[in-house]
Amino acid sequence: MANEKKTAREPSFILALVPIVAMIGFMLYCFLGHSETGYHDAHLPLVMSIIVACIVGFICGHSFQEMLAGMVERLAASMEAVLILATVGFLVTSFMLSGAIPTMIVYGLDLLTPKLFLPIGCILCAIVGMACGSSWTTTATIGLAFLGIGAGLGIPAPITAGMIISGAYVGDKFSPLSDTTNLAAAVAETGLFDHVTAMVSTTGPTLLISLVLYTILGLNVDTSAYDATVAEGIQEAFRGAFTISPILLLPIIVVIVMCILRVPGLVGIAISVATAVVFMLIFQSTDIYYSRSLGDIFDVLHYGHAVETGNAVADSILGKAKGMDGMMWTINLILVALAYGGALERCGCIEKLFGGLKHKIHSVGSLILATLLTSIFCDATMCDQFLGIGVPAPIYVDKYDELGLGRNMLSRTLEDAGTLWAVMFPWTGCGAYQQGVLGMSSFVFFPYAFVNLLNPIYAYVTAMLGRNIFWADGSYTNLFGKTKAGKPAGAPEEAHAKAVANLEARRAAGKAPKINA
Repeated sequence: MANEKKTAREPSFILALVPIVAMIGFMLYCFLGHSETGYHDAHLPLVMSIIVACIVGFICGHSFQEMLAGMVERLAASMEAVLILATVGFLVTSFMLSGAIPTMIVYGLDLLTPKLFLPIGCILCAIVGMACGSSWTTTATIGLAFLGIGAGLGIPAPITAGMIISGAYVGDKFSPLSDTTNLAAAVAETGLFDHVTAMVSTTGPTLLISLVLYTILGLNVDTSAYDATVAEGIQEAFRGAFTISPILLLPIIVVIVMCILRVPGLVGIAISVATAVVFMLIFQSTDIYYSRSLGDIFDVLHYGHAVETGNAVADSILGKAKGMDGMMWTINLILVALAYGGALERCGCIEKLFGGLKHKIHSVGSLILATLLTSIFCDATMCDQFLGIGVPAPIYVDKYDELGLGRNMLSRTLEDAGTLWAVMFPWTGCGAYQQGVLGMSSFVFFPYAFVNLLNPIYAYVTAMLGRNIFWADGSYTNLFGKTKAGKPAGAPEEAHAKAVANLEARRAAGKAPKINA
């Protein structure tokens, strides 16, 4: 009997809350609870939370080896993203020192005005994000350029950053190249383009609303305080330090082409970095990157190089070229965040907290709300957008079939919150990354990231009103309440048959709209 393996059990509701409450408490203490001279990062609160989660796991019968296996499993699943993050450090530095980003800033300041900058910038970020399939790459390239342009135009940095995030995430969600787009379709077991089509129904309208809001903000910019000499000073600073030429935009175009050709992320970034380095060696002075020796090139890519122009705004942008070493703070945070999410997942805490909720759901609106809130909760407490998508899916998938909904309705809802709100929290992988690239906390720019902020609200309100719904038989109820026939979204055969049967029964009972002739 002494050698029998201890059987693990599900945590009680109170016990399931302990590691989550501990994490929130540690975060509040470090970010709000003491003087400005104290510790204000998320790393140690997450480390302490991992310890608490392991203790809860031990109480529930899990050995430390089992808890460690859960952490390693989560780390392994996201290691490609971590490696890409490391290479983003190379990307930012090479694009900066090759003159690609300075060139875009110089020309952008000539073409854009304070009143049109925000809506046009959002659209351009969306286009680049769609081509790249990556919000991370978008913010690290054209996003940094727009930060400089916005500063030159007198636009407050948080508003510019919010606009960049909105556009980048729209492009990411509309792109079939995006990792989260593919993940959401996979966990919902639906077709990729079925999912993208469904995403358009929520993200498209919120983009239009956001463009209106950005236009209003732009039109209300106090142009009397706008000093054209500020933009001219930034342009002169970049021209004085770099060779500026349209051909130097080619490395950015290479990134887009690599993504269009569906070259794997790491390979595409490596090719883009190599292109930028070649352009740096050909067009830029050695004052920028020490010398043409291989050792100095490695040094610049690893540690970055602070080019000083004498212009405060230009120098702040160039100061983001910190190489791979500059990404280590973010990478460290992502690693401990993933480990915490893995430990929490292995404990069964989220399943315990939300698994019973679905039995109390009887309408489409309440199901959408529950999915949205669970995704956001997982983002905030498990610190990873992949968990914000992957954890709620198996909890609620049966309920979507029971209510006769299409599987792309599930995948859309997972992204409406799980992806778009992950960037809100500075301690998540997305929040930490964007904070590192844009140079400000998520709490500062998120109020202006209108697409991300409004998308889940729009998704819930329309579903609650019985509009904007994809049904299992392929029909779609539009914003005007009209239900039109359509092609069914991909789904497992048995689950699809069950969902269609449930939909027919609900229509017969008057609980679901019938198809309009």
